[in-house]
Amino acid sequence: MKTFLEHSYRTLIAVASSGQSLVLLLIRSYWGWQFFLSGRGKLGNHESVAEFFRGLGLPLPGLNAWLAAGVECFGGLLLLFGLASRPTALALAFTMVVAFVTADLEVVQNVFREPDKFVSAAPFLFLLASVLVLVFGPGRVSLDHLLAQRFYPERRPL
Repeated sequence: MKTFLEHSYRTLIAVASSGQSLVLLLIRSYWGWQFFLSGRGKLGNHESVAEFFRGLGLPLPGLNAWLAAGVECFGGLLLLFGLASRPTALALAFTMVVAFVTADLEVVQNVFREPDKFVSAAPFLFLLASVLVLVFGPGRVSLDHLLAQRFYPERRPL
């Protein structure tokens, strides 16, 4: 019985693990595109974004609007293609933490009392996608993986 359970568990792990790169590709593709669209929208409406940031009390709202828009737009494209994925995911995650703390501070402060509000806030899924790529990497279907195979074939996969 132990051998059957052990074999079944190992099979489950192998099958589930084989889908890791596909899941990471889907996350990167969808959320990379969403980041790109969000950033592009901010780049095209810089004045209104800067005004929104000004209303939140952010210092240098014009500069911060350009920075947030650029990180989201260009970081989204990098994430989409899986290029410089981990540094990009770190920059995107940082941007989403700033978004949470500035635009949704009350939601962050009450995360344990009202978790539903936290997970339904706009930055949450963007942050989650960024953290997943930061922690697990871009997967095998990525430019990072192709470049690593080309230039560092002796290293373990990304």
